[in-house]
Amino acid sequence: AQPAEGDNVTLAVHGLLGELLAYNWYAGPTLSLTYLVASYIVSTGDETPGPAHTGREAVRPDGSLDIQGVLPRHSGTYILQTLNRQLQTEVGYGHLQVYEILAQPVVMANNTALVERRDTLRLMCSSPSPAEVRWFFNGEALPIAIRLGQSPDGRVLTRHGIRREEAGAYQCEVWNPVSVSRSEPINLTVYFGPERVAILQDSTARTGCTIKLDFNTSLTLWCVSQSCPEPEYVWAFNGRALKNGRDHLNISSMTAAQEGTYTCIAKNPKTLLSGSASVVVKLTAAAVAMTIVPVPTKPMEGQDVTLTVQGYPKDLLVYAWYRGPASEPNRLLSQLPSGNWIAGPAHTGREVGFANCSLLVQKLNLTDAGRYMLKTVTLQGKTETLEVELQVPPLEGGE
Repeated sequence: AQPAEGDNVTLAVHGLLGELLAYNWYAGPTLSLTYLVASYIVSTGDETPGPAHTGREAVRPDGSLDIQGVLPRHSGTYILQTLNRQLQTEVGYGHLQVYEILAQPVVMANNTALVERRDTLRLMCSSPSPAEVRWFFNGEALPIAIRLGQSPDGRVLTRHGIRREEAGAYQCEVWNPVSVSRSEPINLTVYFGPERVAILQDSTARTGCTIKLDFNTSLTLWCVSQSCPEPEYVWAFNGRALKNGRDHLNISSMTAAQEGTYTCIAKNPKTLLSGSASVVVKLTAAAVAMTIVPVPTKPMEGQDVTLTVQGYPKDLLVYAWYRGPASEPNRLLSQLPSGNWIAGPAHTGREVGFANCSLLVQKLNLTDAGRYMLKTVTLQGKTETLEVELQVPPLEGGE
């Protein structure tokens, strides 16, 4: 019923009536001598080939026509004409469709590397045989959204403004009832980006923020983006291009000279697009804990002692020393922004203040022993309080 090329086919005849003298087979739409395949005399079994005989046809005694190793060119209309003893004729019609064993088709593309949203993809399924066509994308049936761009015969696929998700392997398949053949894949690349350019530090996005580093420490900044192909990278420091074409930048030893804005520029040579990201790198402010150290560490009665302050705030606005709790009657002295210090209610005339917050107590006596408190206020209004216990042992032999 569905013969493939190379099959042996019989065009069987049903409904023959009466005693017949001869059969005439025609391969064509009319009873023209040009289309005569063969004539057959029933009584003698003699067969005479006609102009349309291909060397593969033979008429059976029952009127059927055998065709050995049919070819696609055997397809078409067949007519059987019979002649009875009364020299009357009858005509019967039939149709033969011989299907090809399909050769492998080939997919041809206008371009296999396209720029997203800019270029148009045009694929053509080339096959020497008439057949139905199906398209495949990455081994799966092509999505309907792309099939909508097919030509009426299905052999040409057009996609305007190609998208990145449409990059991959395309194949076409030709088929008929007896044969199917699929092309080799043709791989399509879609260039896009760069997009979402960002700077990473230890896999953490740092774009647009400030990174603080301790003195003499190292840092690696990575530039990442979504791009095809991988973009070309240019790094800049405070607007000045650096000789670095890699996707990362190393700061091996952080100093004040490395403080500033670092910018990564990603350029795609195919799309001619670019993007950038920046971070600010600064030294960490040295946070030194403020301490009070008496000098000498164990002063004796009658000696001078300096309560030396280490790590005092650099943006100091004012400080005050107190003997005992930080309350107004206990204030020894205050240091003002002008650099002058002012004696407080607890001042004995033996205390001197210095710009570095230190306090000198001269000619210690036993009443100077006890707790001393320092209160500092910065320009930003930050207040810090620190205390120290001063011990004044009496001179040996003294009461």
